[in-house]
Amino acid sequence: MSQAPEDKPWGGRFTEATDRLVEQFSASVRFDRRLYAQDIRGSIAHARMLAHTGVLTVDECQRIVEGLENIRIDIEQGEFAWVDELEDVHMNIEARLIDRIGEVGKKLHTGRSRNDQVATDLRLYLRDEIDALNGKLRQLITVLLSLAEQEADSIMPGFTHLQPAQPVTLGHHLLAWCEMLMRDRARLADARRRVNVLPLGAAALAGTTFPIDRHYTARLLGFAAVAENSLDAVSDRDFAIEFAAAAALIMMHLSRFSEELILWSSAQFGFVDIGDAYCTGSSIMPQKKNPDVPELVRGKTGRVYGHLMALLTLMKAQPLAYNRDNQEDKEPLFDTLDTLHRCLDVYAAMMPHIKVRREVMKKAASAGYTTATDLADYLVRKGVPFRDAHAVVGQAVRHAIDAGKDLSELNLEELRRLSPKIEADALAALRLENSVAARNHVGGTAPAQVRAAIARLRERLLQPPA
Repeated sequence: MSQAPEDKPWGGRFTEATDRLVEQFSASVRFDRRLYAQDIRGSIAHARMLAHTGVLTVDECQRIVEGLENIRIDIEQGEFAWVDELEDVHMNIEARLIDRIGEVGKKLHTGRSRNDQVATDLRLYLRDEIDALNGKLRQLITVLLSLAEQEADSIMPGFTHLQPAQPVTLGHHLLAWCEMLMRDRARLADARRRVNVLPLGAAALAGTTFPIDRHYTARLLGFAAVAENSLDAVSDRDFAIEFAAAAALIMMHLSRFSEELILWSSAQFGFVDIGDAYCTGSSIMPQKKNPDVPELVRGKTGRVYGHLMALLTLMKAQPLAYNRDNQEDKEPLFDTLDTLHRCLDVYAAMMPHIKVRREVMKKAASAGYTTATDLADYLVRKGVPFRDAHAVVGQAVRHAIDAGKDLSELNLEELRRLSPKIEADALAALRLENSVAARNHVGGTAPAQVRAAIARLRERLLQPPA
């Protein structure tokens, strides 16, 4: 049965009970109860602030704090019964507090509204989650750096347009992934600064008539600042949208990694073998080994993109201040967080179980005329203008294609027919090892530079993301 209006915390103005269908439709406790720890933490800080300013007595504050701490223990031990009729996490906890400590529990909500309460809970929750995600990004980068160090000399084709372009090392390629994730860490850290603002004290929309000290509450909760405008404080969800955008970028990067692993593990490439524990087979084709983990990560990227669009659409036409629409911010935000956590966890676990087939990669690098630019650079160093050198090497590639050879398989006589500037030392420039070693500058693919870049990245990981 629905509660009588007088049983609702807001029921004084109403004469009819809420329709049962409406209660089921509007209740959010099914998903927002995951905010319980932040809700209790925020309530404890609010109670202590009220005692600090004299609104509550020290004894009242102590009873409220002890009651809330005991409720937290009950929830964590699975001994708390959540009630849909109480609508949300806030009212469930408050109702239990009143049951436990009596009339003094009703004083906790003095000087605040669920509007600023939920905004505070969300910011506390998201701040904690960002810190956890940054730790997981750091873990994945560390795993990738170990693999990059192991494969610093492993030659593979670098691609543009998915066509063999120039030889690189797998270590260098993996460092590109690391740079993407380092930017992701910086984006999360930047977004965290805007999350870390306290809305509590804005009350419903206009502030409160009670003597409150918002900076005191901010210090208790570890917020760097207080929201300057009460209307904006309760209605702002920019911080959630900004996080969702950063999450979408992280998933885009993981999806790109996944696409490459899917290609590399295929029979057509054969560059890597993904550990059996991270693949599945076919119910009908016994030979199959499918890269399900990368495929699922690639698929889940669209899910996170959808949540970003949902949050943007949720906010696009809302007038100030708070509207019940904002209840719909939590499920997309929570699912974004859950998806991102799982994807980062599985990637960090999977990457050490990637077996690299170095000879296959090297053979692929030698089969795509990938040292053509090196021959052009050689001619430039001999005084040939680059555009003329480009034309000469194009002819060399055409000759090699017609002869069914790679450039490195052409002999000196064949090359000299194309340009008298080509001498015996040109053959060395066409070797894959020399090609990668020659790109020996910061950001280049030379193994020495790859190892130096790994050392720098490890040093950067010791610093806070920025």
